[in-house]
Amino acid sequence: MAGMEALAQVAALLADNTRAAFCSALLDGRAWTATELARHAGVAPSTASEHLTRLVDGGLLVEHRQGRHRYVSLAGPEVAELLESMTAFAGPGPRPPTLRAASVSEAMARGRTCYDHLAGQLGIALKTGLLELGVLTADLAVTEPGLVWLKELGFEPSKRQVSRACLDWTERVPHVAGAGGAHLCSVFLDRGWVRRIGTSRAVVLTPLGEHGWRDLGLLG
Repeated sequence: MAGMEALAQVAALLADNTRAAFCSALLDGRAWTATELARHAGVAPSTASEHLTRLVDGGLLVEHRQGRHRYVSLAGPEVAELLESMTAFAGPGPRPPTLRAASVSEAMARGRTCYDHLAGQLGIALKTGLLELGVLTADLAVTEPGLVWLKELGFEPSKRQVSRACLDWTERVPHVAGAGGAHLCSVFLDRGWVRRIGTSRAVVLTPLGEHGWRDLGLLG
């Protein structure tokens, strides 16, 4: 019964358009202010504050204080993977009503960050390359040679699982999450191989990134 009650509590937290919009925005892996989230969701700051308090109390978000500013972020990668899986289960939803919305939606489908790792078509392309290189097994577990490969890119193992599957809501197949997926995303962004598009979660593989991926054997 305790498990069922906990499930109902999480479902209730997300059964609100404003709270769902906040969580979706925070999938970019960054910390946002309450004002930024209010503007994003189109609600009053006081309304945003009430919703954020519920999400923090419910364990989906964590709060960071820096001076007078209040920032919030997802409580961890497991929350991001839960949100991505729920979005995939819910389906694509209605078509975007405007050309701009359609453009953003298409860009997100091509490539985006899912908290701290790559998703969309770009994330699936990365997974395919890692599989062909033998870095990952078919069930997306890292191999011994794969761990060596990751370490050559500066990866340092921790208590966090190196690689795990995260269901991609646009592609409907798993992409690579975990500490290894997060490290690769960070490396690609730092090297300019992957670039963010505006303020959304959308990202794109740059021409420099194409060369870099080919050098690593991730592209044919």
